[in-house]
Amino acid sequence: MLDQSEIELFRTNVRKYLEKEIGPHYATWEKEEILPREVWTGLGENGFLCVDVPEEYGGFGAPFRLSAIVVEEASRLGFGGLASNISVHSDIVAPYILHLGTEEQKQTWLPKMVTGEAIGAIGMTEPGAGSDLQGMKTRAEKDGDSYVINGQKTFITNGQHCDVIVLATKTDPNAGSKGMTLFTVDTSLPGFSRGRNLEKMGHHCADTSELFFENVRVGADQILGGEGRGFANLMNELPRERLILAIGAVGACEGMLERTTTYVQERKAFGQSIAQFQNSRFKLANLKAQIEVNKAFVAQCTDQYDEGKLSTTNASIAKYTTTELQGVVADQCLQLFGGYGYMQEYPISRDYVDARIQRIYGGTSEIMLEIIARDVLGRG
Repeated sequence: MLDQSEIELFRTNVRKYLEKEIGPHYATWEKEEILPREVWTGLGENGFLCVDVPEEYGGFGAPFRLSAIVVEEASRLGFGGLASNISVHSDIVAPYILHLGTEEQKQTWLPKMVTGEAIGAIGMTEPGAGSDLQGMKTRAEKDGDSYVINGQKTFITNGQHCDVIVLATKTDPNAGSKGMTLFTVDTSLPGFSRGRNLEKMGHHCADTSELFFENVRVGADQILGGEGRGFANLMNELPRERLILAIGAVGACEGMLERTTTYVQERKAFGQSIAQFQNSRFKLANLKAQIEVNKAFVAQCTDQYDEGKLSTTNASIAKYTTTELQGVVADQCLQLFGGYGYMQEYPISRDYVDARIQRIYGGTSEIMLEIIARDVLGRG
């Protein structure tokens, strides 16, 4: 068990690395709309990928909270696209393989994911199926000892770089939620192709892609977590996905507040700093209070996750409240920058557009409210 000083040392190392190796280049990568592949190997070499993967697969075997620091610090520094890439790789794909995979699947992918040699993506969303996963059309049809996959996915984070995809398919279209199966798909297989790198409102450097599967043949040994168990497995893993989004949201809120606090103390209007106006003081005080309350609940949820006790409802509450708050903080902080906040040279403008996706991916705010409502009122 790590003590607090060890946790803070790791946080300091992450922050220094991001400030030195990522910060000077991030604006360029945003314009290029993709991260260089070397970013991944650099993160891997420094031990910042898949931190909680067990030692036998190349990781540190650290608690989840240590892995979460990487996403938290990237978010705090305003690197929302990078935080999104890392969270999918380290906190979604790797846990799926670790928790559901065979020993062969783990040995094949996890060590390479720890080093950054292999990048992970998760293929759930389709052009006609987002939050309603049961509406997906990607098929995996049994053919002897293998399966033939046909279909397409969209809005896939890490889509341009990914080497392995945790892919959701329909193996029995007539069985509803029990007809869904997950596979690990090697992107070097014949029949797999990447579509365009999608142009987005924010998270520009986070490659987000269409993926196509045309008669992609995979062995039955690539089934992840059992045939027909895909939907149940997705539901079991979603709390961590929503928790890491909440952690990133709190980190982003703290970073925006820090940058805005510095700005209002330096910027003058009517002979005094903007920080001296009561409106500025009360607005920032209100945001600080909301951030701290959300941070405390997310810390509680992190403890619950480490203890194997995080409920779907609590994960949904954390994701809903923090991402909604992120939008409020971004809007109100940008307002305090005035006209400069609308200029791309000021990071708050990027913070603003990056915040918007947080209420959509990982389950929309409306889906989070429905999950919470079911806990309060039943299914209705």
